[in-house]
Amino acid sequence: MKRGFALTVAAAMVLGILAGFAANEHLRPDQIKDLASALSIVTDLFLRLIRMIIAPLVFSTLVAGIAHMEGAAQIGRVGLKTMLWFIGASLLSLTMGLLLVHLFQPGNGLNLAPPEGTLGAITTATFSLKEFLTHLVPASIVQAMASNEILQIVVFSLFIGTAISAVPGRAPAVVALVEQIAAIMLKVTGYVMLLTPLAVFAALCSTVATQGIGVLLVYARFVGGFYLALLALWLVLLLAATVLLRGKVGPLLGAIREPALLAFSTASSEAAYPKLLEGLERIGLPRQIVSFVLPLGYSFNLDGSMMYCTFATLFIAQIYGIELTLAQQMTLLLLLMVTSKGMAGVPRASLVVIYAALPLFHLPETGLLYVLAVDHLLDMGRSATNIVGNSVATVAVSRWEKQLT
Repeated sequence: MKRGFALTVAAAMVLGILAGFAANEHLRPDQIKDLASALSIVTDLFLRLIRMIIAPLVFSTLVAGIAHMEGAAQIGRVGLKTMLWFIGASLLSLTMGLLLVHLFQPGNGLNLAPPEGTLGAITTATFSLKEFLTHLVPASIVQAMASNEILQIVVFSLFIGTAISAVPGRAPAVVALVEQIAAIMLKVTGYVMLLTPLAVFAALCSTVATQGIGVLLVYARFVGGFYLALLALWLVLLLAATVLLRGKVGPLLGAIREPALLAFSTASSEAAYPKLLEGLERIGLPRQIVSFVLPLGYSFNLDGSMMYCTFATLFIAQIYGIELTLAQQMTLLLLLMVTSKGMAGVPRASLVVIYAALPLFHLPETGLLYVLAVDHLLDMGRSATNIVGNSVATVAVSRWEKQLT
């Protein structure tokens, strides 16, 4: 099913490029403008559908994720060490994505005009600490959800999730309700994502028709730049593993090779979970730590997805020529750090997280369509990276617990 869907998206991408090229070559400028206007109906509807699911999806998945951290607290020492590693690894991945997208500049040269009515980047003058801090707390959670104020939803969700974990008597019933809401929203998200091929075709056809075939060079730089960034992250993670294993990293590489290839070929780190669990235990990592760290890691330690969030968001800013201040980029990093937690299992979770962040920084929402076209190709790389990241996390916790020989 997933492979067939990926082929459909790839076919839509190719057809969109071909149709856009034909339009660019044979239609008059006014006809191209009319074509782009007609295609925008499809892309606008798709973006509105995503906007529709953002608030309930973020709320339900984040609350459920925080509430389940109660188990880690009960385990105590191991849970604390695990979460500390996850936070550090996530910050590393996000920061590397931020730095490397600036180094590679994959979006430069396209210079798309922001859609009419879209604001540019928030000015430094209006981005004051006082305004930011007061904006964090919602005056009304209903209003925050209605306007998709993602930061306010996150703050409210943090309070609710923490409160649930502090009230054991009520937690099971409330958590079950939140998980049911999350399950429903995941199903709705799946329905929305079925329209991806249509949105990809419309976005690429419109872009190539108006910008010309040269726009494909920007895509090549984006894909190539992201895989170079993933390679850099792999090197850092494996260097950490080498230090933790005191140079004996060969068995670990052997254990993760097959799961990583499986995750890459299916674009799903979940598909590789059984093989990864078996492989890590086979090389001598303690079963109790492996069975504890890996499930948590699949929710809280998706290193490849973390890097993609900052890389793709800044790519969107670059294609529109929008500059974000340093303060905005730090805020973006922290926002992505929080909103991405608990969203494992969401179809195209990284896209949902990125889309939720765009309005806060006044980045055009249509920018999501330009990463959507090649998202499956990039999902393959980040899924394999998630496998490596969780394997190294398991090694780290085992070393801290002095259970490595």
